[in-house]
Amino acid sequence: MMFLNIMHEWDEDQENQALSQVCEHVKTKMTLEKSIDLENNADQHWDNFYSVHQEKFFKNRCWLFTEFPEIKSLKDEKSSCILEVGCGVGNSVFPILSHCSGTNVHVYCCDFSSNAIKILKENSEYNEEHCTAFVCDITNDDWNPPFALESLDIILLVFVLSAVKPEKLKHVVRKFYEYLKPGGIILFRDYGRYDMAQLRFKEGRCISENYYSRGDGTLVYFFTQDDLKNLFVDAGFEEVQNLIDRRMQVNRGKQLKMYRVWIQCKYRKPISK
Repeated sequence: MMFLNIMHEWDEDQENQALSQVCEHVKTKMTLEKSIDLENNADQHWDNFYSVHQEKFFKNRCWLFTEFPEIKSLKDEKSSCILEVGCGVGNSVFPILSHCSGTNVHVYCCDFSSNAIKILKENSEYNEEHCTAFVCDITNDDWNPPFALESLDIILLVFVLSAVKPEKLKHVVRKFYEYLKPGGIILFRDYGRYDMAQLRFKEGRCISENYYSRGDGTLVYFFTQDDLKNLFVDAGFEEVQNLIDRRMQVNRGKQLKMYRVWIQCKYRKPISK
């Protein structure tokens, strides 16, 4: 399947049309009982997702080194640690391990799904000397991680915070702050408001404003730049980057236009004086 990526700025009409669609979603919200059940069993839905798709659903994210050169710079350090939260089956982990081969970089990675971690550990590229994978619900008070407070140089978040219930995000970001070294950085990419995936939702899939359940029961929230600025700055982080990436993807075979909206951010923990 061939896609053409084109940078795309929205005009006022397109913005208003998207807003109108999202307002219609809110009018047909799912029942509270159903939304509570989905949230209480979120781990099961992600386990089912990885049971079905295994390691075949996502492609390896080799673009990471272009968008986040901070990962490449870890090679120059004597010893450093990176944590990927929501690592899935390793589509970021294994490119990072390959890139940092022969260095003192240790990659920690965690996911909500025990099936995802099992699949990751069964990969022939998994090496416990350089990588530690573990199951973790980041919304819990105690993570029980295999690393100490203020020990991480980088925390990588790629399409993961969108799966967290919005009311729990402040707690999660405070935990990130606790485990990052002073001067450590958050590298973030996720869904932006009015992304194609949001506009395609049907009636009854909306849990609350901009927060939805997919057909497979997994959950997703769509952010604005202000959402993220407030979230991280209120937790004590300094803003390094907060940009919106709007693209039109054209499926050349089917001549379909798909409007994607992503947000990319970098937030640094201040160096203690």
